Amino acid sequence: MKLGVFTVLFADKKFKDMLEIVSKSGLDAIEIGTGGHPGNHHCNLDELLENEDKRKSYLHEIESSGLMISAFSCHDNPISPDAEHAKQATETLRKTIRLAELMNVPVVNTFSGIPGSGEHSKYPNWPVTPWPTEYSDIYEWQWEQKLIPYWKEMGSFAKDHGVKIGLELHAGFSVHTPYTMLKLRNATNDAIGANLDPSHLWWQGIDPIAAIKILGKENAIHHFHAKDTYIDQENVNMYGLTDMQNYTDIKTRAWSFRSVGYGHSIKEWSDIISALRINGYDYVVSIEHEDPIMSINEGFSQAVKNLKSVSINEPAAEAWWV
Repeated sequence: MKLGVFTVLFADKKFKDMLEIVSKSGLDAIEIGTGGHPGNHHCNLDELLENEDKRKSYLHEIESSGLMISAFSCHDNPISPDAEHAKQATETLRKTIRLAELMNVPVVNTFSGIPGSGEHSKYPNWPVTPWPTEYSDIYEWQWEQKLIPYWKEMGSFAKDHGVKIGLELHAGFSVHTPYTMLKLRNATNDAIGANLDPSHLWWQGIDPIAAIKILGKENAIHHFHAKDTYIDQENVNMYGLTDMQNYTDIKTRAWSFRSVGYGHSIKEWSDIISALRINGYDYVVSIEHEDPIMSINEGFSQAVKNLKSVSINEPAAEAWWV
């Protein structure tokens, strides 16, 4: 297992300064944004695609810092009902896949996206209840007419370029649970898998270890984000888990993202790390920091410290005791 970080939290730093911070922290890998919601602060996508020398220089700087790229990330909504938005997101995703192939980066992370409720919709529509039956009709239309056709094509494109796509199971998008992940994967191909983030599972009432077992059985975990969630049961009783309050309304929100170890115990995180290895994922655990009550530096440092205390880095030993 290797530890890394999603470098979007150092977007205000120059590329070399970001590398120095990560390297000094003792991590092994970086996940780099190429556009969409993460931005492209440390990756000029077009420049790197067009110039082999710049790609070599870029990789040399990373490798000279003792690091590797675990994934490129361009989280966005490529099936948005806003045609221009969808076009831009798709173009960025295709370019990112091509760059990943050229730079031997095995995974590109994004969202599944979410369509509208019909061909003439202006805004996305996320149906999460089967009744009134209009929601069921919207759900079926979205999957059959938008989601599956799009990801069939994009999954084939990724596979042709030797790249895996990690879809983050995130609320507000069609793929947000192990079931919806496997439903899409089964309808497309095995290049489509999960960028699994337990922070989005906990507040939905999904046990991350159970999710790891479900997805690991299908070899469907392509990447992993390390982020925690604190659930405030008193606030859940008032607002429910589909709380629409702003993330900054910490006192009253039903749940908030936290740095690793500040929502769930280190024991639970050690169980997650063990479950990943047991169920076939022995790649990078990438820290994502979105803690609303900690500074970037402190939230990152605490996540590094807590994950280092439970990470399993060496190959398993022979069972000498049997």
